[in-house]
Amino acid sequence: MIAVPDIDPVAIYLGPIKIYWYGLAYIVGIWLGWLYIKATDKFHKNQLLTEEIDDLIFYTALGAVIGGRLGYCLFYDFNSVISNPFIILTIWNGGMSFHGGFIGATCSMLVFSKVYQKHFLEISDRIVSGIPIGLFLGRIANFINQELWGLPSSVPWAVIFSSPHSGGTARHPSQLYEAFCEGLIIFAVLYLCLRKGCRVGVLTACFLILYGIFRFAIEFFREPDSHLGYFFGGTLTLGQILTIPMLILGVLMIIYFRLKDYKDCIDDRIH
Repeated sequence: MIAVPDIDPVAIYLGPIKIYWYGLAYIVGIWLGWLYIKATDKFHKNQLLTEEIDDLIFYTALGAVIGGRLGYCLFYDFNSVISNPFIILTIWNGGMSFHGGFIGATCSMLVFSKVYQKHFLEISDRIVSGIPIGLFLGRIANFINQELWGLPSSVPWAVIFSSPHSGGTARHPSQLYEAFCEGLIIFAVLYLCLRKGCRVGVLTACFLILYGIFRFAIEFFREPDSHLGYFFGGTLTLGQILTIPMLILGVLMIIYFRLKDYKDCIDDRIH
């Protein structure tokens, strides 16, 4: 068993201003994602202007933050919102949802593609290639903050958090599982697909499928929110339920691309 030391949840003190690890992960993740998307834009068929990339990152990040907060409040803390709607604004108390953030980012990308007259999938392919960076840093921050821990376990790499809320029980380091799978593995796969020169939309589809698979699987090792528990007779968590549509959409996109490629091939032979 591995004991996790008690680390100050505040990463940086700037006088009265406190920057928490999770907030720092957001800031650094957005910055590194922006640099990565700019550096790899040359691998896309239709390149964007530097100003267009800057605007895309800004508005997508804004949509992700707003959507992440709204998603958490609506998906995971709805009763509190009903009793006090202003709780949505108390972002300093924590509470962000990936699924809500993804929906918010998607809305921003839709608006961006309309305003700048770009193909939506060309825009989403760029954004999803950078998302794993933020996911990796976010899960590491979860581990440092000793939150969203795994289920009790006796595996050799199980960890014991110093937080009294964890009950002093050895647990799966599910945050690290997610950091490795949702962060490093997805990043590597998408990078290889990008360098290979796949068709427009494949990066988006691959992200949806891979994230769906990893998130759904790792949820079996992660303790659900105490106030929510399991759904459908104790079989699925809310995170798994929210992930299923992403997985289905990704699979349908791949099927569509394959059928379209097949149809185009047949049409070329006829002509």
